[in-house]
Amino acid sequence: MAAMAARAAEAEALFEAHTAAELRAAERRLRAGIEQKREELRQMVGERYRDLIEAADTIAEMRLSAERLLGAVRGLQRGGAARPGPAPPAPPRLPEKLYRAAAQLKLLLDIPEQAWGAMEAGRYLPAARLYLLCRHLHGLLQLDAPRARYSPILARFPILLRQVAAASHFRSTILQESKSLLRCQSVSDQAVAEALCAIMLLEDSSPRQALADFLLARKLAIQQLLNQPHHGAGIKAQVCSLMELLTTTLYQAYALFYMMPEGMPPDPALPCGLLFSTLESTTGQHPAGKGGVLEDEVKLSSWFRYLPESVVEFQPTLRTLAHPISQEYLRDTLQQWIAMCSDDIRAGVSSLLVYVKSLKGLAGIRDAVWELLTSESVSQHWDVVCRRLLDKPASFWEELLRQLFLDRLETLTKEGFESISSSSKQLLVVALQELEVKPASSALSKPVQFEHNVALFLWSESSSDLPSDAAWVNVANRSHFAKSGLSMKAQALTPCVQSFCSALDLKLKARLDDLLSYLPAEPSKEAAPTLQPRSAFDRYADAGLVEGLLRERCVACVHHLLGCVREELQSAQSLLGGQAGAASESRLDAILFMARLCQSLSELCPHLKQCILGQSGGAEMVLKETRSAKKLGKGKAQEVNPVQAKWQEVKAELLQQSLVAYQIWSSAVTKALVQGFTHALLLDTAGSVLATATNWDEIEIQEETESGNSVTSKIRLPMQPSWYVQSLLFSLCQEVNRVGGHTLPKVTLQELLKTCMAAVLAAYEKLMEEKQEKKAGAFPMTQNRALQLLYDLRYLNIILTARSEEAKASRSKHDSRIEKVTDFLEGHIDPFDLDVFTPHLNGNLNRLVQRTSVLFGLLTGTENQYTSRSSALSSQELHNILPLASSQIRFGLLPLSMSSSRKAKSATRNAERVQVPPPALTRAEEEAARPGSLFRQLVTEEEDTAAPSLFKLGWLSGMTK
Repeated sequence: MAAMAARAAEAEALFEAHTAAELRAAERRLRAGIEQKREELRQMVGERYRDLIEAADTIAEMRLSAERLLGAVRGLQRGGAARPGPAPPAPPRLPEKLYRAAAQLKLLLDIPEQAWGAMEAGRYLPAARLYLLCRHLHGLLQLDAPRARYSPILARFPILLRQVAAASHFRSTILQESKSLLRCQSVSDQAVAEALCAIMLLEDSSPRQALADFLLARKLAIQQLLNQPHHGAGIKAQVCSLMELLTTTLYQAYALFYMMPEGMPPDPALPCGLLFSTLESTTGQHPAGKGGVLEDEVKLSSWFRYLPESVVEFQPTLRTLAHPISQEYLRDTLQQWIAMCSDDIRAGVSSLLVYVKSLKGLAGIRDAVWELLTSESVSQHWDVVCRRLLDKPASFWEELLRQLFLDRLETLTKEGFESISSSSKQLLVVALQELEVKPASSALSKPVQFEHNVALFLWSESSSDLPSDAAWVNVANRSHFAKSGLSMKAQALTPCVQSFCSALDLKLKARLDDLLSYLPAEPSKEAAPTLQPRSAFDRYADAGLVEGLLRERCVACVHHLLGCVREELQSAQSLLGGQAGAASESRLDAILFMARLCQSLSELCPHLKQCILGQSGGAEMVLKETRSAKKLGKGKAQEVNPVQAKWQEVKAELLQQSLVAYQIWSSAVTKALVQGFTHALLLDTAGSVLATATNWDEIEIQEETESGNSVTSKIRLPMQPSWYVQSLLFSLCQEVNRVGGHTLPKVTLQELLKTCMAAVLAAYEKLMEEKQEKKAGAFPMTQNRALQLLYDLRYLNIILTARSEEAKASRSKHDSRIEKVTDFLEGHIDPFDLDVFTPHLNGNLNRLVQRTSVLFGLLTGTENQYTSRSSALSSQELHNILPLASSQIRFGLLPLSMSSSRKAKSATRNAERVQVPPPALTRAEEEAARPGSLFRQLVTEEEDTAAPSLFKLGWLSGMTK
């Protein structure tokens, strides 16, 4: 009652403290908990009920079994009590026969357990011997006869029926397990010999058949090994396991089947004939009690003495004698087996190597095979075994794997460089598409703007112009691969060219590093500090082939890239004719990009050189290349290394393609500029003549009259070229400067001048033809205009005519054309006036050339035309600053080179007493005097660190890199 009252109080408290909705929610939670507990109770009761039922059934069975046992015991007791007196004595021989049969039955019932235990322990020969003993007992007890089921023994002992049925499976099981053991490579020679003996006893076969079974099992093991699932690194383990299986098979074939020839003592280090000795010990006859199949535990049993002698001394026998295998048959069989397995191995290993995606992985597999075959356990007696078994040395690497590895290496190298070729072509296409944007567009990125105007790139400042360690690391100690921004600007290598070459060089470096893992780490510097006693094979024997393959594929990649450049150049050249303005400028920028790319590819891709030269193209040769080339050029002709010759050939092809692109650019530039020049020259109106006229000089001259008196008169001569001439030259210089004129090849610049001069002459010849036709209404050729045209032509001839040796052949042709035009123009000038005008005209011309040599330095400074003239100036012209310079350079206030200063220092140190006249300008000084010599000195400093540097001033020595 108290509990009921407590519950009612709790319920009332709940109704007072909570709302109806909260009470309903509490009710739902309570009911859900009740249902959950109820379900758990059902499950628990169900499980316990099943266990309870099973326990009850077991108890019932135990009770019934106990009742039967008790009933049998009571029956025995009743039978013994009812027997009247002692039993009559049995016949004397009846118990012995009974005990003998019982002992045989006991042994027959124990054999299956012993046989299964032997098979579980991997002792197949004892299991086979027990099976044969079981068969022998079946024969003694007449259990194998056709009418065995009616035997009185089976009638008394029905359990023997199950034993006979179980024994029939022993033979197939032992054979299956024994042949399975033959396929294992990690079992001992003794275990293989026992398995073969078991097979021979059960199948009653000969040693030759055993050899065939052994080799067939190993062939199946090879196929099983090759067909295993492979996952990356497992391929190395599979190939090594395959090699280990092959070598183990030959070693075990020697240990099992080989017999030493008669008269030769046995080799204790290499035991052989193990199969025949095992057969002899298994089938041989032993004295009574000393041999047999039965184990010692059985012999200690009390019933053992009742077993018949044929059972105690049982030994299995072969129907045919086990003759040793002849060496010729063994050799032929093994050679046929190796040849038969070779096809499977080649096909299987080839399919495995398809999953090896890098040469580093391929080298890892090769090195693992080398380590396996070179290990002492394999290589110690390998030559002796091969000579005795096969009559020849055997190398599974050379015969089976080497060519497969080379084929896979070739495939990987080909695929790698094809990928580089395709990606390089894609990079080229993308770069050219970026350059097709109009130069005036505001959306251009900085690299593309620099590509449109190289001069903007040259004079822009960047944080990468100098390396971060320029203040304390000397140039000679800096890595050759470290390129500073200043050196790139000195060579006019724009960011687009740098990024392209950098991307290509990274791909080449990855391919080279991958392939170098297949080559020896050190070529031949450490000849033989610690040599191994024996090596299974020379794993680096294919180094030459691998480097040749690398070189071939790399050259093919370069040729593919050059082919793409050639196609783009042809496309751009064909489009140049029909386009004008911004589109034409973008095409020219693309052509110049390809020209710079081909020109700098060999310099900015150092790994390209290493790919072609192989391990001989290391970093130490890069620094010596320039000096060695100079020395070789000065000395006598020496033998050229074919590899070096190939590299020089590739460089020559790249340079030639660069020159072709520059030639397209120079032709287009010349055509565009001379077109405006020709149009202005051929305008035949008084207004156009006046519009293009420039300043004339008024000169006082002294003339002598017929009477001998001196008369002063004034003449007026041109002292400046026409505006269109100045515009032509200035536009030409602007264009050359825009593309980085100091890095233009000398041949290209000479070709540009030559083409421009030829076009100018053609314009003058066209003017001459029009004047000779004497059209009605045409503006006449006056003497003043003829003087101006003559002055312009001679000035253009001086500026645009190259003075190099290569230009001498074509100069005579130009000279004849110039003379023809000159004669035409002089024909319009009074002969007497011409004689008076000529010296003054020449003076004006010389002064004009000297004054404009800095302005047009990119054109006039290539040959130092007025070096000798400046030294012969008189002291009356000291007011003229320009002729005092030893050469016409663009950067007159900057130091030219350290070569002259170093010569002066050495001369001071030697303190020679003899007064030596100042030497003439050397070729190096002439090169230094050329326009852009500052940039060329930076490039020279980078190529040859031993040469004198422009900035070799203490800590500033590192600024050139």
